[in-house]
Amino acid sequence: MTAGDVHPLRRRLRAALSDSGPAVGTFVKLASPDVVELAQAAGCAFVVVDLEHSTLTEQDAVGLVRHAAVCGLPALVRVPEVDAAAVNRLLEAGAAGIQLSMLTRVAQADALVAATRFAPAGRRSVSLANRAARFGAVPLAGFLGAELADPPVLVGQIETARTDPLPELLAPLDVCFVGSTDLAVDLGLRAGPAVLREAVDRVADAARRAGVAFGGWAPNRGAVDELGLGAAGYLVVGSDLQLLAAGLRTVAGEENQ
Repeated sequence: MTAGDVHPLRRRLRAALSDSGPAVGTFVKLASPDVVELAQAAGCAFVVVDLEHSTLTEQDAVGLVRHAAVCGLPALVRVPEVDAAAVNRLLEAGAAGIQLSMLTRVAQADALVAATRFAPAGRRSVSLANRAARFGAVPLAGFLGAELADPPVLVGQIETARTDPLPELLAPLDVCFVGSTDLAVDLGLRAGPAVLREAVDRVADAARRAGVAFGGWAPNRGAVDELGLGAAGYLVVGSDLQLLAAGLRTVAGEENQ
């Protein structure tokens, strides 16, 4: 793989989504490149740089995405909304894909596609003066061809009970990601785990019928089946902050014994 070429990373991630076991990654909320290297060394299939629930800036995210590409690790970026200019900058830095939170409307999915695809499939602005295009070393036709063959991986988070019809909503995506925490709050915490599990199962079934990978978040591997994520092909487990906090609590507990 040529340094800076994100297309083989996207291809590898898509292949992992079709394997029998889940592609497993974690959220990155800390600006340290060491986190990305640790995730790669641990065997993670990807990381998701979190621009929704973290103090990371866009500049931080660009640095993490670039470092991940050097490490040979696909890095997606979670965004709270479709900001076409910001999405373009993240993709030009080498992001393997974009994960959009709170997807409820087909118009949002269409906007995500438009921001991540070049014409005629979308409205993404073209430049070769960026890392993904090897700063102009790749001719325009070659770059557009590579983007057409291996476009950014698109993940949409379903986190509310009410959305536009799921078949239409999920159709443009690679991954349907159920946000079980927000979904539980939306359903009402007193509804109980059985109601949440039923809602998660409905989303998983819709993903299967739409022909996209099913995914979700779990605090640890032990909670996967309990949350209805046993069939997930895209599994985000915890985050760097969460894993660090759990480790520190263990250390503090051991020291206090």
